[in-house]
Amino acid sequence: MAMPTPLLIALVLCLATCVLWAQSRDISYPGIGLGAFGAPRAGLRWGAEQGSAPEMAPSSLKSNMDSLEKELQQGCSSAHHARERLNQLEEQLAHQEKYNFTGGMIETYVFKITTEHFRGLNLSSRMDVKRGVGGRLRHAMNFPVELMEGIKTRGVEQKLVCIYIHSPCIFQDVHNNSVLNDNVLGAFLRSGHVAGLSRPVEIQFWHDMVLDSSNATCVFWQPGASVGSPGSWSREGCETTHREGTVICHCNHLTYFAVLLVPAGTLSPAQLASLTHISTIGCSLSAAATLCTLLLCCFSRQRLRDSTTKIHMHLLAALLLLNCSFLLSTPLATGPEWLCRVTAALLHASLLCTLAWMAAEAFHLLLLLVKVYNVYIQHYLLKLCLFSWGLPTLAVVAVFVFKRDTYGYHTIHTTEGYSNATMCWLTSPPAYSATLCYAGLILLFNMLVLGRVVMILRSIRRQKGQARKDWATVLGLTCLLGTTWGLAFFGFGIFLVPQLYLFTILNSLQGLSVCLWYITVHCRSKPGPVSNTSRYPDARVKGCEGRSGAAP
Repeated sequence: MAMPTPLLIALVLCLATCVLWAQSRDISYPGIGLGAFGAPRAGLRWGAEQGSAPEMAPSSLKSNMDSLEKELQQGCSSAHHARERLNQLEEQLAHQEKYNFTGGMIETYVFKITTEHFRGLNLSSRMDVKRGVGGRLRHAMNFPVELMEGIKTRGVEQKLVCIYIHSPCIFQDVHNNSVLNDNVLGAFLRSGHVAGLSRPVEIQFWHDMVLDSSNATCVFWQPGASVGSPGSWSREGCETTHREGTVICHCNHLTYFAVLLVPAGTLSPAQLASLTHISTIGCSLSAAATLCTLLLCCFSRQRLRDSTTKIHMHLLAALLLLNCSFLLSTPLATGPEWLCRVTAALLHASLLCTLAWMAAEAFHLLLLLVKVYNVYIQHYLLKLCLFSWGLPTLAVVAVFVFKRDTYGYHTIHTTEGYSNATMCWLTSPPAYSATLCYAGLILLFNMLVLGRVVMILRSIRRQKGQARKDWATVLGLTCLLGTTWGLAFFGFGIFLVPQLYLFTILNSLQGLSVCLWYITVHCRSKPGPVSNTSRYPDARVKGCEGRSGAAP
């Protein structure tokens, strides 16, 4: 018996009404999200199949989304402006019933959930999956049931907003730290701040690099204290777990999360703090010792008659300038940029001058102890001053005038990237490499001279205990010629941390060591006549006393 047409139409309309009602009660899309009461049915894929169209957004929201997407693609000309636009976007999304946007640089999702029926939520993304790795998720966020434990109002629908940003420019701190694949995942509830969860939120980041706890850590974004001030990355409340190809973050709050990449060969905050204390104490002692020695020599003018003592005093003056400029480089890094650049240029110039005077010491020692015949050089000390003071200063002034951005804020990275230290120093890799080459050539020359002196001392064994005194002489000359600066070329691999401690201890105390050495030689040579060779330790090699003609 055929069904009457009116009855058939009524059944079809009834069925259609039921389907529409069911869909309006479901906060997700068919088969890929939450159930009608907030219970998870399956993982929701960001940007994957979307069974029904999202709610139409107001024109202002769509305009903001498109503008932010365009700005991210162009690299964010202004990070502050991009953050303001993102804040506006968050506010607009929190008032949407359902909204889904997928772009090349940003994805947004809004979910409506009920506090008492929430059973957790697992979101995952299969976008941009590496080829050949089937089924591996690039990003995932797992919200536990405890997400609603801090919500006092029960039975009220909440809005969970999830934002995925593939750009580093919005969340850029003062240290210009890098995050894994430039990916930042964020989530927040409209009802307010969520923190101190008993069961943390789990965030997964896929990668194809070799990462471990030494070079990657989970962090969250901490906004600046005032409007316009840059924020920073912090790992407080977050724990990091590394698996093959995945970094898993467990955080007890909601905000923006990322994996902070720490450059290879970085120190822990504790190691950096201890090295900072050592260098500060050592440089302070050296600066005080060199200043006292210079004042002592200024008040005893009879001791400045020979060229050897004058060269020692020039070296001590360069060390004093180096120690003082280094001590100022960290506190002045918090000041204006022009002042930091001037401090960095002063530090660079004093370092180059100190190395040059070490080379001058080696050259003078070569003339006194190695040359067979007397060598007379007209205006000897003046030429040494031009080489050791003039050339380095001229080079630094030229760089500062024509390429001023070579100097500025230099960041010292740590394993906890958000606690980096900043000082005024070189910011240009070519300038840093040129300085290393300059130091390497000088240290090579000084090592050759020192090796020659050691050979001479080994060939002379005139009295008992000579070998012991010779080694004391070598140690004194090693300090004077600055060969300990050669440790700078061994900062790699397993040698990094020991090398840094040795380098910091020995070179920060170099000024103090040179002063003690000079006072010792000064006291030993006091009864005898003043000569060039008597200013070097154990300058009793046969024939050396008569070769003081290197200086007029």
